[in-house]
Amino acid sequence: MNYILFDDYSRNNLLPLTFLRPVADLLTGILTIRQKWEYYLGDSTSSLTEDYLIEKYPLYKGKNNILINGSVLPSDELIKAIRGLQPNQALINKDAIIALHVPLENLDKIGEGDTEGIEEIDTDIDIIKINYLWDLFLNNAKQIEADYAMLTVGSKSIEPSKSNHIIAPENIFIEEGALVENCNLNATDGPIYIGHNAQIWDGASLRGPIAVGEHAIVKMNAIIYQATTIGSYSKVGGEVENSVIMAYSNKPHSGYLGHSIVGQWCNIAAGTNVANLNNTYKTIKMWNYPQSRFIDTGLQFCGLVLGDHSKTGINTTFNTGSVVGISSNVFGAGYQRNFVPSFVWGGPSTGYSGYDFEKAIETAKEVYKRRGIELTDVDFKILQHVYEITKNNIRL
Repeated sequence: MNYILFDDYSRNNLLPLTFLRPVADLLTGILTIRQKWEYYLGDSTSSLTEDYLIEKYPLYKGKNNILINGSVLPSDELIKAIRGLQPNQALINKDAIIALHVPLENLDKIGEGDTEGIEEIDTDIDIIKINYLWDLFLNNAKQIEADYAMLTVGSKSIEPSKSNHIIAPENIFIEEGALVENCNLNATDGPIYIGHNAQIWDGASLRGPIAVGEHAIVKMNAIIYQATTIGSYSKVGGEVENSVIMAYSNKPHSGYLGHSIVGQWCNIAAGTNVANLNNTYKTIKMWNYPQSRFIDTGLQFCGLVLGDHSKTGINTTFNTGSVVGISSNVFGAGYQRNFVPSFVWGGPSTGYSGYDFEKAIETAKEVYKRRGIELTDVDFKILQHVYEITKNNIRL
């Protein structure tokens, strides 16, 4: 069987994080959605996504194909139901297509949105679906727990150093090569997972559920609260709560980040603070790309979504429900705008202007080089495409 993860209508609700990737490559818990499905399926997957992403995330076709909604999180019940689908059947839950069994001859038709001749099989299986940006951090605690159970079954943690102060060590798993010294680890309320070659520096305090990816660094005296994921190769300091920081991003200094999502290749400068609660205690609104307006999240706690390659200056301040697109640089005194588009430079004290694309690429190349990685022609073309489709929508 050939497995394909497809983007549905939620893809545009999840911008700016889906500008540079399919929905399935978003991170919640320890693993991306794709990694979760591949673990459950015991097989690899490809993508049915936007045309401009296909070169990096290609679609592989087989004689028999199972298309799975990339915004739905897997479970044992779903795997059983999906594997029971016959050719030209679709698994449906509350008007959401979960999966389809599609023979090769019908695959292109389905890819174009034509579902004529597909038999719908309704299911009452409870599903978790990532429809909006805030769903990533809302589900993060439970996903850390679920991923932790998958990744650690039948495995043995390395013995933590006696220099650490540890509570509930049975809920802590440290992979080979990780360095954890003179830290406070409290796994009473949920597990703590520390990946291969990660480093937790002196004085850091972690309260689970927490996930720290491979080669990530939690800096000295950092305070990391529950429901937080620190992606691979990221560096994090200061105070972080119920947030997802994707791979290769840095928040190495003081400042508060709560109920937030940070894309890849971001840098959050010293003293950057994010408000996650209105003084009125009313629910928070956040920018929605397809509707081109702020919509009510229904949440009391909601902070910042920072798109890939975006950066903040020292002492930058964000209000509740803020969204910054990709490759923007924001700085200066006062609260940033609640929505800053992609490829923007500036702040409330200096004003905002368009960020020259060539300069944005030069910066991206330098950031990649510092990590020993090259910005490929494929990555360049994706960034260029996003620049072209967003440059006329900049509201300054």
